[in-house]
Amino acid sequence: MKVFDLGFLIISWVDIIDIVLVTFLLYGIYKIIKGSLALNIFFGFIIVYILWHVFKALEMRLISNIIGRIIDIGALGMIVVFQQEIRRFLLMIGKNNPLNKTSNLKDLLPWNWKTPGNIDVNFDEIAEACVKFSKSNTGALIIIGRATDLQFFIGTGIPIEASINCQLLETIFQKKSPMHDGAVIITDNRIRAAGCILPVTERLDLPQEFGLRHRSAIGISEQSDAIAIIVSEETGKISLATRGEILRNLSRDELAMRFYKEYNEIED
Repeated sequence: MKVFDLGFLIISWVDIIDIVLVTFLLYGIYKIIKGSLALNIFFGFIIVYILWHVFKALEMRLISNIIGRIIDIGALGMIVVFQQEIRRFLLMIGKNNPLNKTSNLKDLLPWNWKTPGNIDVNFDEIAEACVKFSKSNTGALIIIGRATDLQFFIGTGIPIEASINCQLLETIFQKKSPMHDGAVIITDNRIRAAGCILPVTERLDLPQEFGLRHRSAIGISEQSDAIAIIVSEETGKISLATRGEILRNLSRDELAMRFYKEYNEIED
């Protein structure tokens, strides 16, 4: 049944329902990846997809064919890039399905889609440990996860599974400890693993005094929404990295203020 007939464009009720469903789906996906670096990639893919249809409508065959091939290949790459977001999406669908007795029908609406939110972190223990590391020039790298699943990086280290404790962090990062050179990863207010290996940033504009800890901190913040806290072994200065940027030479109060601002920025 036709709703609008403009000659060159015919819109039926099925088309309207199709557009509404796609809009809801895109909005739900946006809520899932909001606050993560994947959001920029997602918008970039949408823009390329729209341009592809525009070029096809204008019958610009060469450019539309080229972009079409890029989209075909890029679709496979998107699975790799968005693997963590896809897992969260499927987890959300599984928890909110109608067969789940604990779910409500309203949970299926995109504006009610939720992924696990941020859990309060016992940051006082982390800050206390960082201050002690700073005074003793003990190098440390602490990663606090937010919405992004860091399980892959947790798997590269030694499992700890313990509550956040200043003494435990001191033990892990003492210079004779075999876990001293790696990173500690904290998620859900628990120390998950120590001695973890992180990706190193490929940026070339960083200060020469930045060592592996600082570059790894920036690297993990580029690939996830995690917050990285670094204590320099050479200078004892405390830094915080997030979203690919790093703040240096922070006092305890500055560290706490910046951490809570960044950590609480992602909302359900």
